[in-house]
Amino acid sequence: MNFSWWSLASLVLIALLVLAIWSIRTHRDPKLNIDCDRPIQELTLSLAGLTLGTPVGGNSVQLFENGAFFDFLLERIAAARKTVHFETFLWKDGELGRRLAQAFCERARAGCKVRIMLDDTGSRKIGKDVVQQMRDAGCQVRFFHKRSLRNLGVINNRDHRKLCILDGREGFAGGHCVVDDWLGNAEDGKHFADLSVWLHGPVVGSLQSVFSENWTGETGELFVGDDVFPKIEHAGDTVMHVAFAKPENSAPTVKILHHTAICLAQKRIWIQNPYFIPEPEAIEAFAKAVQRGVDVRVLMPSTSGSDNPIVQYAGHRNFERLLRAGVKLYEYPHTLLHQKVMTIDGVWSAIGSSNFDDRSFETNDEVTLAICSEALAAQLDEVFQKYAARAQVIELERWQRRPWWHRAREGTFYLAKELL
Repeated sequence: MNFSWWSLASLVLIALLVLAIWSIRTHRDPKLNIDCDRPIQELTLSLAGLTLGTPVGGNSVQLFENGAFFDFLLERIAAARKTVHFETFLWKDGELGRRLAQAFCERARAGCKVRIMLDDTGSRKIGKDVVQQMRDAGCQVRFFHKRSLRNLGVINNRDHRKLCILDGREGFAGGHCVVDDWLGNAEDGKHFADLSVWLHGPVVGSLQSVFSENWTGETGELFVGDDVFPKIEHAGDTVMHVAFAKPENSAPTVKILHHTAICLAQKRIWIQNPYFIPEPEAIEAFAKAVQRGVDVRVLMPSTSGSDNPIVQYAGHRNFERLLRAGVKLYEYPHTLLHQKVMTIDGVWSAIGSSNFDDRSFETNDEVTLAICSEALAAQLDEVFQKYAARAQVIELERWQRRPWWHRAREGTFYLAKELL
C-alpha cells in the first residue's frame, strides 16, 4: 500500500513538473498577430519599441562576405588602443583560431583590456593551450554556462551571438564562426559562406550593451567609462536598432522582430538561413504574406551542403505546407550557407546570429540588427540571387513524390527540433 501511495505521489509530482515546464513555454511562445498596412520603413519606432530597443540614427554599415571578413577583422583588432570585446559561439582549434588568439594576445600585451566570452558547448574544441596562451598574455577569457551543478537549470541555454566591439567605437556582428571552414570564399564544400557587418556610429553603444549582458552575468564585472561607452559622433545616415533581450515569461525580442517584419511585408520577403524550421504561426504568416501578393523566398543549404543534415531533414517536414502556401524554396547543395539574413521590400534588413528555428527564437542568446537601408538590402538581395542561381528549386509536385522513408525521417527529427 505504501509503495502505491509513493508511486502515485511521484507520478503527480512528475505531472506537475511537466505542467510547469509547459506553462513556461506557453508564456514564451504566444500566438503573435498584427494588423497594419503601413510600409516597414515608416515603422522603425514601432519595431524598436516592440523589441525593447531604441532606434539609433547616424550610423554606417559595411557588409563583409565569407573569409574576407576575418582578414579585415584581424586588421581592426590590431588597431585597437583601449578595449577589445569578443563574443562567439563556435571556436575550434585551427589556423584561424590561432591567428585570432595571437591578435588578442598582442593587444593585451600592448595594454588593451581584452575580454573574450565563449560559449562552453560551442567552443569546447578551442584547445586548452590556446586558452592558456591568451590568459597568460593578459586576456580575460570566460565560458558561458559551463557544465556544472550551478548551471544545471540553464545548460540548454547557449550563447549563440557573434560580436566584436573595439574601443567602444566600432562593432562587428553577423554569423561568422572561428573555424577554418569559414576561411576562403565558399568555393567548395570545405569552405562555408557567411555574412557579417562592420558598424560605426551610436549603434555601437547598443552592441556594447549586448556584450555586457553575458559578461556581467558570468563575471560580475560592470565595466564603465569612455574606453567602453564613449560618446560617439554620427558616422552616416543609417537608422538601426538591436534586438537581443529575452524577457522573463515573454516572447524573446528576436522572435518578435522577425515575425513582425514578415507581417508588415508588402512586396517581398527574402530569407537566407542555414537552419530553417519555422513554427506553425510563422508558416501562417508566410501564407498570408503570399496572399497579399508578397514574393516570399527562402534560401538554405541542402542536406549535402549542411554541416548538420538532421536539421535540414527536420525542416523538410514543413516544406509541403510552405510550397502549398506559395513560398518559393531553394536548397543549395555545394557548401554550407551560414548567413542569417532577412530582407523586406528591398528597404529593410535583419542580420545577425539567429537561425530561423525554435532554438534560436526561444532558447539561445542571440542578437539581430534591424537596419533600414535600401543600399544594404540591395547588397543582401544580390548575395541571395548569386547563390539561388546555383541552388535547386523545390517543386511541390516532385516534393509530394518523395519516398515514405524520407517522410518518416522528417517527422522523427522534427520531434527533436528544439534540441538540434
